[in-house]
Amino acid sequence: MALTEQDITRLARLSGLRLDSNDQSRAHQELNRILGLIEELQAVDTSGIEPMAHPLAAHQDIALRLRDDAADPAQSADQRDACLKNAPAAHQGLFLVPTVIE
Repeated sequence: MALTEQDITRLARLSGLRLDSNDQSRAHQELNRILGLIEELQAVDTSGIEPMAHPLAAHQDIALRLRDDAADPAQSADQRDACLKNAPAAHQGLFLVPTVIE
């Protein structure tokens, strides 16, 4: 999918950029080159390839520094009240928020 000059003009307007004709021409070429690279990557058959958790995992053992998935200890009522002190509205230890679904 190649971008047109009108697409570049619209993108520049939406992003708040002022591009002169040289900049617009350059942006047009570069964005079309990027979209071409994306199309090439999407054309590669990756079926049967297992995703990696880290890009170097295929070459060396990587120990990921992830925290344990464990529940934090319950907070005391004083800690909860301190957290709720800055809330615009609270009731019985819970934040009150405006109704969004009627």
